[in-house]
Amino acid sequence: MTYVDLNPIRAKMAETPETSDFTSIQERIRPTFNLAEAIRGQVFDNPENIIVKPLLHFEGNVRNEEQKGIHFSLSDYLQLVDWTGRIVRNDKRGAIPFLTPPILTRLNIPIEQWLVDSQQLEKVVHRRFRSAA
Repeated sequence: MTYVDLNPIRAKMAETPETSDFTSIQERIRPTFNLAEAIRGQVFDNPENIIVKPLLHFEGNVRNEEQKGIHFSLSDYLQLVDWTGRIVRNDKRGAIPFLTPPILTRLNIPIEQWLVDSQQLEKVVHRRFRSAA
């Protein structure tokens, strides 16, 4: 997942994850997915029967119960992508510039507030997806 989210950066098509168009990380940062609209499109405007679903949600830490999401918090994943994207590789054209501020700072979100907001966002997306299934 991180590898795919970093493809535009490694190809030098974007400098940061939040500026890389058509990636799941950009969708997680600035959600535009509308489940009701996707279901309508799937039923009425989708002759190829392509299944449209929202991204899998982040659940945080592993718990002693059934979990259907990703066992990471969203903020941890964003930071993992940011740190990994800064690694310069000789076999790739691009990397996140070393002096670029950390992703949570670039998004102008205090870490404490991001944790609260991302946990609420994940609950809302999960609730919407579960009710449509």
